[in-house]
Amino acid sequence: MSDSENFFTSSMKQDVGTEELTLRPQKFADFPGQESVKERLEIFVEAAKKRDEPLGHFILSGPPGLGKTTLAYIVAAERDKEIKTSSGPVLEKPGDLAGLLTSLQEGDILFIDEIHRLPITIEEYLYSAMEDFFIDIMIDQGVGARSVRLNVPKFTLIGATTRLGLISAPLRSRCQHVHRLDYYDAEQLQTIVSRSAGILDCDIDTDGALEIARRSRGTPRIANNLLHWVRDYAQVRADNQMNQAVAEKALNMLNISSTGLDEMDTRILEAMAHNFGGKPIGIKNIAVSVGEEPGTIEDVYEPYLIQEGYIIRTPQGRTLTDKSRRLLGLDAIDKGSAQGELF
Repeated sequence: MSDSENFFTSSMKQDVGTEELTLRPQKFADFPGQESVKERLEIFVEAAKKRDEPLGHFILSGPPGLGKTTLAYIVAAERDKEIKTSSGPVLEKPGDLAGLLTSLQEGDILFIDEIHRLPITIEEYLYSAMEDFFIDIMIDQGVGARSVRLNVPKFTLIGATTRLGLISAPLRSRCQHVHRLDYYDAEQLQTIVSRSAGILDCDIDTDGALEIARRSRGTPRIANNLLHWVRDYAQVRADNQMNQAVAEKALNMLNISSTGLDEMDTRILEAMAHNFGGKPIGIKNIAVSVGEEPGTIEDVYEPYLIQEGYIIRTPQGRTLTDKSRRLLGLDAIDKGSAQGELF
């Protein structure tokens, strides 16, 4: 294996620990939730298998931790093809893309995480590879510059993104499908927690699994992380007993509320309420107030807060809802002024 191939080849063990690898479902039947997306992908894969053709290119979008990478690996496994991964920021020059594409075999899958962060020059090279399965690489510069055409095997591109709106129209139009993953409900996360506990060989009762699920922000990755913490807490403080009471104590130590709000969620809401008097506020001001990057707030925290009805986006900025004000012990929003801010 060449240095370039070794750099880009995604053995998942390079990205995650062996234990986390075992927690990832390996087939559609073991993947809970996202039923509509899963059904479409199953049909997509089965049709390609029957025609013995490479899959078409597609995009998986949604907040972090919902299973985009896991689904990409499941698609590869169900199609009996190899998968290699990279990420948008890693691909900095055409040679990086060339080394990755030429290492693929017919029908293999190329998974690019955070594909919206691909440099525009790399994205333009990708167009011909996706459509016509070749890339033209410029050698040297100036008078001696020349173009070398490299043929690449017919492959499938799976792009994952947390910011679908930042993907360019030309790239998006070259993908057959765009699948959006949504947050999970508590019952689905309870199934995930119970399954993960079985793999980790730790006993947790139904109520304990549900307690973890309710505080996991609708996100399997967070649910598994919290399960690890509850397991550690139970081993040290509760004689390995993992039930609702133990889970509640363990998660309270992490400042995760019964509604699933973590410490940063609370800081965001309190900053909006107390630092700015509950008035509409821009994302940059919120970021400065809580000491976090604006992009992180938009990608990680804000989607959940909006979906759960704690904040609203308005033309003037982000605004607290009555639900947030009740949570913080504040007066309800002035209905007259609020209506003017919503539109």
